[in-house]
Amino acid sequence: MSQTTYCGGCACGAVRYEATGTPVAELHCQCRHCQMRSGTGHSSYLVFAGVDSVRVTGRLQGWSVAGDSGNEKTHAFCPTCGTPVLLTFVAAPTITAIHPASLDAPERFHPTLVAYGSRALGWDRHDPALTVLAKGPPA
Repeated sequence: MSQTTYCGGCACGAVRYEATGTPVAELHCQCRHCQMRSGTGHSSYLVFAGVDSVRVTGRLQGWSVAGDSGNEKTHAFCPTCGTPVLLTFVAAPTITAIHPASLDAPERFHPTLVAYGSRALGWDRHDPALTVLAKGPPA
């Protein structure tokens, strides 16, 4: 049985990744930190589980911050062009979230939920068919 592969990378091509398997979640996050980091009303993610589910080539640079949950997350980006590429989580080291716009085929992103909907900005509206969680997804 073959696995599904998602390929992508940064804008300048210095960083590439390959994610295998089926995402465990595809979501928009409206927490204040994601709003500030993205410069819009939310950030979007495909979330993969497993130690080797996402393989990266090229050099990433990262910075860490405590999320709304209080848990530390590390944002990794290309140090050449600044493109956000992925997130990892100290409390869940086998989870990696990638930014869908960095996919070679971003149309493969199909969000099913919105996290931290309680923080939504009035001008950032999503498909009403999406499940909206007041806070983050359950662990």
